[in-house]
Amino acid sequence: MPTAVPLRLLQLVIGLFLYGSGIALMVRAAIGVAPWDVLSQGITLRAPLSFGLVTNLVGLLVLVLWWPLRQKPGVGTVLNVLLIGPSAQFGLWLLPPAVGLGWQLLLFCAGLLLIALATGLYIGARLGPGPRDGLMTGLHARTGWPIWKVRTLIEGSVLVVGALLGGNLGVGTLAFALLIGPLCGFTLGWFGIGRTAVVPATGRHPQAP
Repeated sequence: MPTAVPLRLLQLVIGLFLYGSGIALMVRAAIGVAPWDVLSQGITLRAPLSFGLVTNLVGLLVLVLWWPLRQKPGVGTVLNVLLIGPSAQFGLWLLPPAVGLGWQLLLFCAGLLLIALATGLYIGARLGPGPRDGLMTGLHARTGWPIWKVRTLIEGSVLVVGALLGGNLGVGTLAFALLIGPLCGFTLGWFGIGRTAVVPATGRHPQAP
């Protein structure tokens, strides 16, 4: 992981751009998208707004919810809100819809892998969590509920609302829910996130006195 702030900032921006591009690939695959993107799609069907703009507005709304949770955003949080939407919209402009199941599966898998890689990049930059991640950790801190329960509640609620609005809920949504965690486990490890320290033969932690 880069240590100099300019390099970390570059890593963050690249990660966020790739994240938006991954979203665009999955949207064009049209076999189901991530829960938050189901919500964004549903809103675009009900309001004369682009997918990218709605993604930005949803991120901004989630960031506002940080206030009562006493969460503090970082530069990465702000850039997350600002950059993922436009990069997703650019990808949608660039990519035509997939035709045929083979191309749909190819685009979906490419999008899923790209999002996993992008997650490792932007979180590995350590410049602040995304607004949705901060909402999760903030609710966890305020309620004392386990992370998995908070995450399930948030994602489930978003998914239900998005589906009711007409967002693309499909087999890809289930695949995303099942696979994104393990895939991000690999990519986060590439950038030193979540690695456990090696314990010497003495059994003492290397930083123990």
